Amino acid sequence: MNTSEQVLDFRSDTFTKPGDGMRQAMAQAQVGDDVFGEDPTVFELEHRTAELFGRQAALFVPSGTMANLIGLALHCQRGHEVIMERRTHSFAHEVGGGSALLGVLFHQLDNPQGYLSISDVKRALRPIDIHAPISRLLVVENTANLCGGKIVPIDHLRGLRRFTQEKGLKLHLDGARIWNASVKSGVALSEWGQEADSLSCCLSKGLGCPVGSLIIGNEEDMQRARWLRKMLGGGMRQAGVLAACGLYALDHHIDRLVEDHAMASELAEGLSQILDDRFHVERPDTNILIINTDSAKSTETTVATWKKAGILCLGLGDTTIRLVTHLDLPKDAATDALRRIRKLA
Repeated sequence: MNTSEQVLDFRSDTFTKPGDGMRQAMAQAQVGDDVFGEDPTVFELEHRTAELFGRQAALFVPSGTMANLIGLALHCQRGHEVIMERRTHSFAHEVGGGSALLGVLFHQLDNPQGYLSISDVKRALRPIDIHAPISRLLVVENTANLCGGKIVPIDHLRGLRRFTQEKGLKLHLDGARIWNASVKSGVALSEWGQEADSLSCCLSKGLGCPVGSLIIGNEEDMQRARWLRKMLGGGMRQAGVLAACGLYALDHHIDRLVEDHAMASELAEGLSQILDDRFHVERPDTNILIINTDSAKSTETTVATWKKAGILCLGLGDTTIRLVTHLDLPKDAATDALRRIRKLA
């Protein structure tokens, strides 16, 4: 790696570190034992997040994986079936927890747009038959990570919501990057919040916190979620030092997501002009940029070559490269990265 230039880390928005303002908020946080419901900062974060999404209650948990697992557990019993697009995080990147720990079945479908249509879900529904599992839950990820941070449009989500209600299914929204979807689309968080029985949101991605997610829903479900969190080992004690990061991020890091989206677009425009026909650069909706390559060799060589130039990215499978923009990158990161890549070319 070229140590004479600053490393530009585009691997993920999970690599961000708390800045001075966030660290000060941590140091000044009032704390108590949250398992006993006595941490005032956690309470404030949960209450404020629930209000943002227009819901009754929220629960602070250590990770998005745990938030989504609780979402599955709230709506499913052992042997129930969960429907989702194949690249959805709950299936692709959460170690099969729903199957291993809850005994639910995953019914994965493919859709080129990265999220399911009503007709997709309709075809996936099981008939009421003694030989078949019960279709119980639809999971939608917004934004869709492996599809390049694609936004599931609010009207599309509303249609899915109406369909699930007609068919007696529940809908869980994996909103790890729902902040990005809201800022880019201009649709308020409260509008997204109304279109799901439960939803999760992540603080440690675009909002730059060191740890933490929330599961959000009605009061009764969130009381059950508190039991499930404890069962899964997610009960934290003086967690206010972490919740304070979330409160700081809500105040300072949501509106600035437009900068990440603009940087991803600048990267996409520049790379589409620089890279040869072995590569296809997808236009990003938000802060995730996907480059499709013609072979595993092209992917491996590109990731390694860029690393030597101080540009870090991820190879996802044999023919995909991902770059993610975030608040820890310098303002001119896209311009600088493109300069270095042009030099390599």
